[in-house]
Amino acid sequence: MTPVAAPGCEVSWFAALCDDDYAQLGVADPTLQSSLEHCGDIVRAAQSEGFDNVLLPSGYALGIDTVAFAAAMAPLIDRMRLLVAVRCGEMWVPQLARQLATLDQMLQGRLTVNIISSDIPGQVLDSAPRYRRTLEVMSALRALLDGGRVDVDGEFVQLHIDPPRISTVSGRCPPLYFGGLSDDAREVAAAAADVYLMWPDTLAGVAAVLDDMRARAARHHRTLRFGYRVHVVVRETESQARAAAAHLVAALDDQEGERIRARSLDSQSVGVRRQAALRQAASPDGYIEDNLWTGIGRARSGCGAALVGDPDQILAKLQQYRDLGIESFILSGYPHREEAEWFGRLVLPRLAHAPLPA
Repeated sequence: MTPVAAPGCEVSWFAALCDDDYAQLGVADPTLQSSLEHCGDIVRAAQSEGFDNVLLPSGYALGIDTVAFAAAMAPLIDRMRLLVAVRCGEMWVPQLARQLATLDQMLQGRLTVNIISSDIPGQVLDSAPRYRRTLEVMSALRALLDGGRVDVDGEFVQLHIDPPRISTVSGRCPPLYFGGLSDDAREVAAAAADVYLMWPDTLAGVAAVLDDMRARAARHHRTLRFGYRVHVVVRETESQARAAAAHLVAALDDQEGERIRARSLDSQSVGVRRQAALRQAASPDGYIEDNLWTGIGRARSGCGAALVGDPDQILAKLQQYRDLGIESFILSGYPHREEAEWFGRLVLPRLAHAPLPA
């Protein structure tokens, strides 16, 4: 079969490190709780299916530690990258740089980094200063991982330090992925990210955000690449896919869904509110446009919609995003290992893909 997307389309999966894996949303299953064994099975399955990268999410209260888990996985994969999420309010920049350089060495240069603008556990900072701190952290981290000395007296980061002896394989900072829909978040991405990540939206919504981000990056004399984080439910036929999607939420109590959404640290962000708005505007069966189903967001804060359909429909939808300028897809599904296998069997062999260049 002829691939449908140009080379350079990175296709990644998601390892559920933050206690976010279910056979049915809202129905707890101890065998799917985050652990080295379970999440390791997801990573190994993703490599076996041919994915280019795996996002390892990070949360303080939920799941297992991302950096420690990535170190455990590094010797077990030999081709695939890891996209390691770090909550930049939690780690001091020189130590973070040293950890990431060590991970990159362990992965033989296949590290990518997802920067999360986070509070320090136990403290809360208003959005504007929190993003100012994020920008200072990203700038200092990039400088150290590029092998440079840092001399900065910022609002949050005060550093006068040489880089650690250990460096990344390339001697440069790994690609920094970053997302956020607020004005402050967009400005940080425009100034300091390599890949700007979006959560699900309508095609028109995606196009509007990408146009805005291109203009913001240009004002910083930079260019951005774009990524799209979305769930997927693919089966041999559309009716089977829709039935599988309906099964995911068939046992979900609305109060339990609200509790799950509220436990996230970003449950009141602009991006989360946009996901809620999409659910409210969707049809009674949860579809906001062809093959984009918002029902999955009833039990998720954050990425709250799924691509649902047969292989041709999923490929066509991905190509529509590609035509807008998306170069990286971070996909997930429930349960994560099984859905990776569905996508890996039905879609991935037909999709020309490769990791984004460093």
